[in-house]
Amino acid sequence: MNIGFDIMGGDFAPKNCLEGAVMALTELPSDVKLVLIGDSDVAKKYFNDNGIDPNRFDYVHTTEVIEMGESPTKAFSQKPNCSIFLGFKLLKEKKLDAFASAGNTGAMLVGSMFTVKAIPGVIRPCITTLLPKENGGFGLLLDVGTNADCKPDVLY
Repeated sequence: MNIGFDIMGGDFAPKNCLEGAVMALTELPSDVKLVLIGDSDVAKKYFNDNGIDPNRFDYVHTTEVIEMGESPTKAFSQKPNCSIFLGFKLLKEKKLDAFASAGNTGAMLVGSMFTVKAIPGVIRPCITTLLPKENGGFGLLLDVGTNADCKPDVLY
């Protein structure tokens, strides 16, 4: 299994993303390969500086990033080599089995809808989170981001 990971997204990227990728190696099964999407030179330098074998990862090099304040739709047309766009492209081409980013949430929504497409019957994807229940177990909380106007038919 190949999991793509945008190392350029998030408030403290790429350092926090690279630290997370290293932590993930200890948790993921050995047949999972992390494909780091972003500035591979920065990633390899970080790994070498911290005594981590950079060959434990695969890389897709890009230096373009969709910043948090950018319009996702415009960014997709103006930055075809940004890490989020490339992650979704590889997912669509089945070169990745999964793709994750801590970057621009709107860009992830746009990328999922325009590149991978929605599952039939899904009007708009939503971000979910697990919410611990008072008596144990977990519930699923829908739409914890991206949509300012949550309509019942979309949540359904």
